[in-house]
Amino acid sequence: MPEIANLTTHRRGFLGRIAAGAAALGLGGWVAPLDAAPQSRSARAVSANHEFEAWLNKITGKHKMIYDVPEPNDGFAFAWARVFLNTTNETYGTTDGDNSVVIVLRHSGIPYAMESAMWAKYKLGEGFKIADPATKGPAVRHPLLRLKPGDAPIPGMGADELLAKGVLIGVCNIALTIYSAKFASQMGMQAEAIKKEWVASLLPGVQVVPSGVIAVNRSQEKGCAYCFAG
Repeated sequence: MPEIANLTTHRRGFLGRIAAGAAALGLGGWVAPLDAAPQSRSARAVSANHEFEAWLNKITGKHKMIYDVPEPNDGFAFAWARVFLNTTNETYGTTDGDNSVVIVLRHSGIPYAMESAMWAKYKLGEGFKIADPATKGPAVRHPLLRLKPGDAPIPGMGADELLAKGVLIGVCNIALTIYSAKFASQMGMQAEAIKKEWVASLLPGVQVVPSGVIAVNRSQEKGCAYCFAG
């Protein structure tokens, strides 16, 4: 069975490269399960993450959209979320509460999940290449938080404003782990301490999801149409 042998070899090589990369960042703990034996179907049927499932169960709107944000992209996901709600309401006579919008912040889109204090302390604008619209330099504050009239081209597109309207914002746990380790390496700090501080400083209402990709998948299974926003 040379084909099967080759597939097994390639798989082991692929997992080995993942493990090596994770080890370099001090993340070996979450890679080990990748090569574990598959669980039985009954064991996989029920999620152990009840907070994540409760968050997903809020996707009940008549019209549903998921914005996938692996890159900052100048915060366009927040503008598009507001545009989707505005135009759906105008076209179909609905209200914000009648519809569901999900924004998943993963990979380098994760700073938008955090309060401005973290942007200043860890220089997230510089690290993630996010500019402040006012200064055009690296953002030292969340550029889409507590906006004043005239700060944004579309009223109501602030992260806090969207959360208040029922928009669901999830942030990837894997990305938080990887990037906190990266910042720790650069700043001579402990990765666990940075991640703990980042999670404690998430905007009220933001949900840590197991991974961005599973949140994108499960949101679509809940009926959301997909929009790439990064």
